[in-house]
Amino acid sequence: MKKKYLILILSLVFIFSGCVMTENKSEVPMEKYNETFYDAFDTVITLTIFAPSEKEAKEFFDITKERFIELHKEFTTYENYDGLNNAKTINDKAGIEPVKVSDDLFNLIKFSKECYEKYSKDTDISMGSVLKVWHNYRDPYLLEDIKDEDESKYIPSISELEEAKKHIGIEHIILDENEKTVFIDDKDVSIDIGATAKGYAVELISDELVEKGYDSFLISAGGNVKAVGSPKDGRDNWTVGIQNPDAILGNDSENLSETINIKDLSVVTSGNYQRFYKVNDKVYHHLIDKDTLFPGEYFKSTTVIYEDSGLADFLSTTIFLMPYEEGKKLIESIDGAEAMWLDNENNEYYTEGVKSLLKK
Repeated sequence: MKKKYLILILSLVFIFSGCVMTENKSEVPMEKYNETFYDAFDTVITLTIFAPSEKEAKEFFDITKERFIELHKEFTTYENYDGLNNAKTINDKAGIEPVKVSDDLFNLIKFSKECYEKYSKDTDISMGSVLKVWHNYRDPYLLEDIKDEDESKYIPSISELEEAKKHIGIEHIILDENEKTVFIDDKDVSIDIGATAKGYAVELISDELVEKGYDSFLISAGGNVKAVGSPKDGRDNWTVGIQNPDAILGNDSENLSETINIKDLSVVTSGNYQRFYKVNDKVYHHLIDKDTLFPGEYFKSTTVIYEDSGLADFLSTTIFLMPYEEGKKLIESIDGAEAMWLDNENNEYYTEGVKSLLKK
């Protein structure tokens, strides 16, 4: 069941083979190559590239996979690695001492704090204590449909969550730019960078691949899709599918709610069908409302389309956790950002620019 779920959440990409012109005007056949792996960020990652040979495609896959695994180890809050100071190390050293980290991890935490200050305080990386409570209840029952009159065994109490809430506050996360250290000054505060880590990694890796000369590829990491350049099959855009939440939840047979055309853009979706379980037919997912301390209930899914995958990741989580009018106002305040909302009655809402991207 879990494998089926992981495969279903992949955005669908429709691509074909093509040709490119060399400097002497001769045509070089370009083939489409795919590779999928499961070793990073607890999700399925699919890579697609147009390349002139299988050898060049393999080089791309190897570079990209290695980098994803490296960043996963740095960004995780759940596992320690010998000789590596990662996000879990920062939590382990809370209230004890600053932790010197890599530029990648330092910049991710700095970016997450800046997003909190600039765009919205609804998505807060200092909520680790609350999210950990939900993690402990949810993860043993992922994808399960539990029937039990005694719900208390499966759902945290409000008192347990309120106690955890006493230990959040972004001001407790202290960054030293010169030393590249991160210090949490309260031993009971912890960070959770899940709302930005995957999108930030996708953006960082994409930029590095472009610097290496790759100019036509697509990365799909769970609900995060980044399209670089045009597919070299004669089309201008990549076609990407947006998952239908009801298909994952078992309420609909139609896998996609929309398909859109993109080029040099990211598409990031947050939804109630990602990391969930059911208790007496009610869905409990991983996107926790900072005010209620329970999973957000405004929407089934929200999708943000923007050039920067890291910011798109932050925004998709944020607008999932706020009323539509507030989310729309936030998206419209950011030049180039577009969004889609699917509410609990399957009503769809779009910002104006989305209409030109929808696949006819």
